[in-house]
Amino acid sequence: MVLIWGANYSVIKRAFDEMPPQVFNAIRIALASCIFLTAIRIAQRRARASGGRMSSVFYTPVPLTRRDRLDLLWLGVVGHWMYQLFFVGGVALTRVSNGALIIGATPVVIATVSALMGREKIGALHWIGTAVSVAGIYFVVGRGASFGGTTLRGDVLVMISVCCWTAYTLGGARLIKHHSPLYVTGMTMAIGAVPYVILALPQIVRMNWATVSAWTWTALVLSAVLALCLSYLIWYTAVQRIGPARTSLYSNLVPIVAIGFAALWLGEPLTRATLVGGAAVLTGVFLSRLGRTAAADPEGEPSGG
Repeated sequence: MVLIWGANYSVIKRAFDEMPPQVFNAIRIALASCIFLTAIRIAQRRARASGGRMSSVFYTPVPLTRRDRLDLLWLGVVGHWMYQLFFVGGVALTRVSNGALIIGATPVVIATVSALMGREKIGALHWIGTAVSVAGIYFVVGRGASFGGTTLRGDVLVMISVCCWTAYTLGGARLIKHHSPLYVTGMTMAIGAVPYVILALPQIVRMNWATVSAWTWTALVLSAVLALCLSYLIWYTAVQRIGPARTSLYSNLVPIVAIGFAALWLGEPLTRATLVGGAAVLTGVFLSRLGRTAAADPEGEPSGG
């Protein structure tokens, strides 16, 4: 997931030269939703044919309750429509360093809210690891950040997107205890895709499609299949297996991979600050993993998620 999301930044950077971000996003989320719905249908058919013998990542026989349906609805609206809308809109109105630094705070927000809700027991090493990791993010991309003024609106939008992602991660943790990550991720994405596409429809209609190259279409398809379908499935599977707080900390690695990939593919320079910050992020994730092991219950299972 980290490798895919990290590489995705460089891939879509070139695609945005030919297609507006909201149009690109609307088409890829619609495509990803279709792929998810097809995969859910195939998993259900194969599960019935095999008598229910299938990984819980892809299928669970538990019927939906009224609360489950309501949860799917609000998770789709908040976790896909609102998150994508605020994130893309915010990044367009602020500096890259500002956006990356705000997104780097996501693990802190998720861990804090999860602990306050009693979902997870967060040990001291986890908090130390989170602090070291966030410091590494700041060292890599945050030193040039300047909040307020002309970037204030964009900064606020990115902050709202972090809140949306936190709600999506923690809100879905209850659902994936009983339903497969494939089903929860796919259904919520399909629900969120409907208002997103409707909102972007005027831009889609005005788009001059003749100017879009085959490379951009390929990038769009790969971004939908890998960055949305596969990575979102991995995210919720990890939330199911190791809990929201520890899963979210791995997202701090995404900017590091993105910078490394950009250096290899786009020729962007690697500075000493980048290398030191990357080492700090990796150290923070390692410390968090040690803290998570110490916080496991007596049976060896994670304490949350």
